[in-house]
Amino acid sequence: MLDQSEKQVNGPIIRLNSADNVVVARTDIAAGAALEGYNIVTRDVALAGNKLAIRDIEKGEAVLKYNTTIGFASEFIPAGTMVHNHNISFQEFDRDYAYGRDYKPLVLFPESERATFQGYMRPDGRAGTRNYIAVVSTVNCSATVVHEIADYFTKERLKDYPNVDGVAAFAHALGCGMEMTGEPMDLLQRTLAGYIRHPNVAAALVVGLGCERCQVGGLFANQDLTEGPALRTMVMQESGGTRRSIEAGIAMVKEMLVEADKCHRETVPASHIKVGLQCGGSDGFSSITANPALGAAVDILSKHGGAGILSETPEIYGVEHTLTARAATREIGEKLIDRIRWWKDEYAVGRDVQI
Repeated sequence: MLDQSEKQVNGPIIRLNSADNVVVARTDIAAGAALEGYNIVTRDVALAGNKLAIRDIEKGEAVLKYNTTIGFASEFIPAGTMVHNHNISFQEFDRDYAYGRDYKPLVLFPESERATFQGYMRPDGRAGTRNYIAVVSTVNCSATVVHEIADYFTKERLKDYPNVDGVAAFAHALGCGMEMTGEPMDLLQRTLAGYIRHPNVAAALVVGLGCERCQVGGLFANQDLTEGPALRTMVMQESGGTRRSIEAGIAMVKEMLVEADKCHRETVPASHIKVGLQCGGSDGFSSITANPALGAAVDILSKHGGAGILSETPEIYGVEHTLTARAATREIGEKLIDRIRWWKDEYAVGRDVQI
């Protein structure tokens, strides 16, 4: 989490670090307004969340926010000018990865003081916060079937299973028209297996079409999944088509509901909680409000033995050195940089990839 200790609030603007050459507008600011404490008159209208230059920024000079380079001036930017895509650009620059320089060992709360929650213990030793039955498609072609199966189980139809939170469909737009091996298929199959094995899932039904690239058999073999009472499979082309597959799937889920309903909440340690953090629509205030708040929450959770997982790794490109400086070891920091380099190489040849 970036240091906010130097944050200064002056009327309608926020300066996040004393070294910054831009400030953030807290509210809409009209052109010609005087910026309190800076002896500057705005040259442009700045909407809430926009950036304003608080001194002249020369063409090619780094634009600093949080004392971190967020881009470079693509033209001369006079003080009081709004700084946005029209006058800022991104380019490569040298970064000091400083592996482990700012690392602070995590100090856990004493075990007797760690938080607990009411969760569902699973046979593999993990604990869930919910108790769902998942209906998973291996390919887009079975998406309609998995949705129809899940939609059948309304609250009314689940009233006899009070310990089951619901039946959820997990569909996607992939699974065919792709290479049988390689990163895209590996990523898809790892993701599907992650849903199937998720501790919030008591049981799962996996539905394939039959002629897709990501077939049920291949998925199970590659991800070491084994069919059983809590993990069922169905192939539409072997079940008689869409309608019969929906009917057969509903029947299978009904059987799994009986066992899933036997799961009961019990007191479990908060160390079982892993929070996934995902960009939900960044704006000019995200780095000031939501992101630090979530970071602080994960810091607290970590002290109780839990963890947070930051997704969409490419979005930290350009500031990855702020993370490597906090890495516990050089090896951990280098793993992050290796993935960033992989992403850059893939993106350079036109592949739309995520880490």
